[in-house]
Order: sequence, then structure tokens, then C-alpha cells
Amino acid sequence: MKYKKYFRKTSLKQKGVGEFFLEEVKKKSPKTFLEVGVFHGVTARNICELLYQIHKDDFKYIGLDLFEENDENKSEVIPNTIFSNPFKRLFFKYIKKQNPYSKEAVEDLLKKFKNNVSLIKGNSNLVLKEIDMSKIDYVFLDGGHAYETVKNDLECCLEVINSNGIVMCDDYNFGHLPDVKNAIDDFVKVNNFECQILCDGRFAKIEK
Repeated sequence: MKYKKYFRKTSLKQKGVGEFFLEEVKKKSPKTFLEVGVFHGVTARNICELLYQIHKDDFKYIGLDLFEENDENKSEVIPNTIFSNPFKRLFFKYIKKQNPYSKEAVEDLLKKFKNNVSLIKGNSNLVLKEIDMSKIDYVFLDGGHAYETVKNDLECCLEVINSNGIVMCDDYNFGHLPDVKNAIDDFVKVNNFECQILCDGRFAKIEK
């Protein structure tokens, strides 16, 4: 399946990375998918398209993100939301009249699957603990990149892994983000989980 960018920003922009990720998800064919770090919703839309191909309407996508930059979340590392492409800037400002990094804009991108999608606005350090993880069988972690945030997010996913689900972490072996790798390595070691490093160090796939 081709990974489409839908005229928006995505962290999986490098050639072949999006397709690799979708193939990994397809192997598990989850029915309930949680993404922490939705950003512009590009991966969310691709996942929904994939799960619809597999399960038709019998799937659930849950997306969690800050969905805005403000004083409360200024300590979090948020990807650059400003387009370098002037046509995209004009498109969102004057035609869509949306901030693509907003819950409303992502809901618009996912409206085809509105009955299957639940978007949650908030910080994963606070909100993730409130989500019922018992029915989630696949998690894609690409939220906050600070050590304590990654540690918190992984610990909240313990039930998923112990129930034979999968947690896929992005940005594992990026030199400028050592906290991500350190938090994942410590979590895997403490819990004695299996961890595969995939796509030239891009992803860490954690399972029991």
C-alpha cells in the first residue's frame, strides 16, 4: 500500500519509510489502533485506509495529540508546523481556513472514517493513563520525545504488550533524540520484552 501525504506534513516523509510502516501494521492487522502524536493526521489517514481494506468498518482508530502550541505545552518538542511550500501555506490559510495542526483539521482529513475515529486533545503524560488499553492491540508512539514522556507512554502501554499487542516507537536511533532510545532501552530491559530495531534504526518494535 502506498503511503499518501494528503498535501500535509508527516514525520514519515522519507522515501519508503511510510510504506515500510504500513506493511508492519498489516502483518498484525489490528482492529484497534492507538497513535500518540497525530500531528497533521497523515499517518492516521493512511492507517484508517489500511484498516478499512482489511476489516471494512470493523476497526477503531484512536489518536492523541496536543493539537496546539501554547504556554502549557511549551516544554514539549513539537515538529515545525509551518509549510516551506508557499502553495500549501496559501491553501490552508485562504482555502481550507484551517491550522493543519488542529483537532478540527485532522477531523476533517479523517471525516471519511468519522464513525471509526476518536481524537483526544491533551498531553500524553496526563491523558494516556485515562485510556482503556485493554482492547488496543497496536500502538504507534511518536509523541513527546523527552525521556520521562517516552517512559510514561511506554508504561501506559504495558497492558497492550502483555496481551500480545505491539508497540511501535518512532525515532529510535536518531542521534539528536537520545532520550527516546534511552527510554526504550531501559523499558525493554526492565520488562524483559522483545525489541526489534527496524528500518535502519528508525523504528523500535516492542512485543512480549
